[in-house]
Amino acid sequence: MSSENELQPSDEVDERQLELARNAGDVYLEAAEYMITEVAETGDKTEAGDYIVGFAQEEAEGMYRMRDGQFEWEEPAENENCHLEVLVASVDDGRFLPGVSVRATLEDGEGNTVGPERIPFVWHPGLYHYGRNLELPDEGTYTITIEVEPPEFPRHDQKNGDRYTEPVEVTFEDVHIETGRE
Repeated sequence: MSSENELQPSDEVDERQLELARNAGDVYLEAAEYMITEVAETGDKTEAGDYIVGFAQEEAEGMYRMRDGQFEWEEPAENENCHLEVLVASVDDGRFLPGVSVRATLEDGEGNTVGPERIPFVWHPGLYHYGRNLELPDEGTYTITIEVEPPEFPRHDQKNGDRYTEPVEVTFEDVHIETGRE
């Protein structure tokens, strides 16, 4: 992991802070790799600009949702058969990037397209990610295109803060997706 704009010590951050950030990123990417290779049906990740973008795919699953000030467990809708998880991290230190806008489009080999769908942030006990349940026509081989729009949050540090300013689009081809519901 490194970009042409690699993080450097400055008046806002010293080498120890940068080391701790890289350590946190290493742990995040280790958790992402575990999700992709051991937990999910399939997944992958790649570098794109200032970002690491990846996905993990599982069967549709339930989640807690806030309804009228109370958390309620919500099973996936009857038509949902796929849970798509998207990770977005900094290419410089591997840490999760909150506040980005994520969209995903899935296209099967017969030209059936789902999306672009907005993929919101989902809290997960093992891996912060963006995710949602989707309805796919069937299991099979898909092309997944993930679009990431830059976050609007402020960036500290005149030396290091000029990053995450460009949108990226990443395409994962020949992805075998197994549909279902947990």
